[in-house]
Amino acid sequence: MINLKLKDGSIKSYESEITVIEVARDISEGLARVACAGMVDGETVDLRYKLTKDCELSILTFDSEEGKKAFRHTATHIMAQAVKRLFPNTKLAIGPAIDGGFYYDFDKQDSFSAEDIKLIEAEMKKIVKEDLPIERFELPRAEAIAFMGQLDENFKVQLIEDLPIDASLSFYRHGEFTDLCAGPHLMSTKYIKAFKLTQVAGAYWRGNEKNKMLSRIYGTAFTKKSDLDAHIEKMEDAKKRDHNKLGRELKLFTTSEMIGQGLPLLMPNGARVIQLLQRFVEDEEEKRGYVLTKTPLMAKSELYKVSGHWDHYKDGMFVLGDESKGEDVMALRPMTCPFQFTVYNADQKSYRDLPIRYAETSTLFRNESSGEMHGLTRVRQFTISEGHLVVRPDQLEDEFKGVVDLIHFMLKTLGIEDDITYRFSKWDPNNKEKYIDNPEAWALTESKMKVILDDLKIDYKTAIGEAAFYGPKLDLQIKNVFGKEDTIITVQIDFQLPDRFNMTYIDKDGIKKLPYVIHRTSIGCYERTLATLIEKYAGAFPTWLAPLQVKVLPISEKYHDYAETVVAKLKKSKIRVEADFRAEKIGYKIREARNERVPFLLIVGEKEAELNEVSVRSRKNADEGAIALDSFITRIKDEIDTKLL
Repeated sequence: MINLKLKDGSIKSYESEITVIEVARDISEGLARVACAGMVDGETVDLRYKLTKDCELSILTFDSEEGKKAFRHTATHIMAQAVKRLFPNTKLAIGPAIDGGFYYDFDKQDSFSAEDIKLIEAEMKKIVKEDLPIERFELPRAEAIAFMGQLDENFKVQLIEDLPIDASLSFYRHGEFTDLCAGPHLMSTKYIKAFKLTQVAGAYWRGNEKNKMLSRIYGTAFTKKSDLDAHIEKMEDAKKRDHNKLGRELKLFTTSEMIGQGLPLLMPNGARVIQLLQRFVEDEEEKRGYVLTKTPLMAKSELYKVSGHWDHYKDGMFVLGDESKGEDVMALRPMTCPFQFTVYNADQKSYRDLPIRYAETSTLFRNESSGEMHGLTRVRQFTISEGHLVVRPDQLEDEFKGVVDLIHFMLKTLGIEDDITYRFSKWDPNNKEKYIDNPEAWALTESKMKVILDDLKIDYKTAIGEAAFYGPKLDLQIKNVFGKEDTIITVQIDFQLPDRFNMTYIDKDGIKKLPYVIHRTSIGCYERTLATLIEKYAGAFPTWLAPLQVKVLPISEKYHDYAETVVAKLKKSKIRVEADFRAEKIGYKIREARNERVPFLLIVGEKEAELNEVSVRSRKNADEGAIALDSFITRIKDEIDTKLL
């Protein structure tokens, strides 16, 4: 007999090798019907998983993230089965559940058309109605290769061949369809009743642009049609907020094939927002004791060899020059740290000089693959609020907390603080090629960061293998309108590079010692932050950030002179303003200005000109009526100065 501690704290005893689904049925038939997976001692397992020892067990339903993924992973297989029925020569690649849905990559001679998607959805409905039991079985590696080879699934064979010789692989079968898969999955196809295929896109095999381009079908699935309908409505709103679409409509940025992929051009409106953000950041950092540097955009390869970027990051860099021709090999900088470390080393520092907080608005270059680039969120050239703090060991905790406090201030001012989640990114000791190999230093630094994060009461998730190659980091994550998660800000503790660059300070005892370095951004990459703000506010930026804060609309040509007076007075108060002198009806002017997301419209006519007033229409309160021009200026200046959201 084995003892299981259930989610409610109760203990139940069962015979060994009872499955998760059998336990669910014993608790209640209702629970078994909605069970998606199990959680055994913190690890997600399949419903068919046999329990052989005492453990903690939770039955996972669609209400949990792990349950959603199991549910949607089953939907992925049903979609793949439908594709194979309709297009038998199509080859299967991979098909995981993702946040908010699922996808599957296929190798099909022609791309999937809109009509194909309708046919696939219809076939999926048939498979659901067939109520096909989903069975799991395992094969040794050699047999698995032979099995997938017989099915002519060459991508699956490649996946298996990359696994260890002694690996045993799991497969899932329903009806005539079988797929290589780790699971977990539901017990039958009948449960996937509310689903929608949402998008077709291209995707390189294994994400490598040197590999074959495949067709990726995205979809989502829910337990209830009402939830699916609500999700679709949300996605329609997301399309309207998508920075890649809205940013172009509002003339914030554009792109050009002649210039190249991943190289967006900021138009006057977008450049203005970035300028405002940059001034805000630099002024606040100065208040907090940061000192500015300005360093080159490129350097010789020798610098990156010392820092370790040449060994660990070269594929992500733009390299210039040919060593075989006797040329200096240069590279555009992917980050600023080795440059600021060189600034530090320009003279000998004492313990009294520390901490030193370097800051720089840095233009960086990273050779992103074409399949990864998107709008402003993933680009090849970008600008970042970069900084490096050189600190004594006894200053590390306070300085790290000061960095987090600065970041929270920035996020709160921008109105995105509540949209952030936190990730404690550690190294993977099994992937020593990716990291500087010093297990003792990694353990010490990660433990120091954990103490700091716990003391700050930050609610974080741990991610193995997401650290920088030189140290652990705190990643601040944010999701775009479609649910895709990106890192917007990072804070890293570096125990490696000070030694590599021989960065020392003379301590109280007269001995040279190595400092710690904190790598950080305060507002992240400006382009990605702009994308976040476009989507957050649907282009209607807070007044202090709006490219144009006020538009003056004269009712007719007779009031152009007064409109010019209003504009001049607002400009004198450093308010971004322009007037619309076109010979259009006032209603048309108002509608256009609203579409431009201008925070305030000032309509002026005979009455306003006589009384030195303006009729105010605001995004928040619509038609507010007439007020004195001076009163309006006082009000908007207060809104700008306080950075009111």
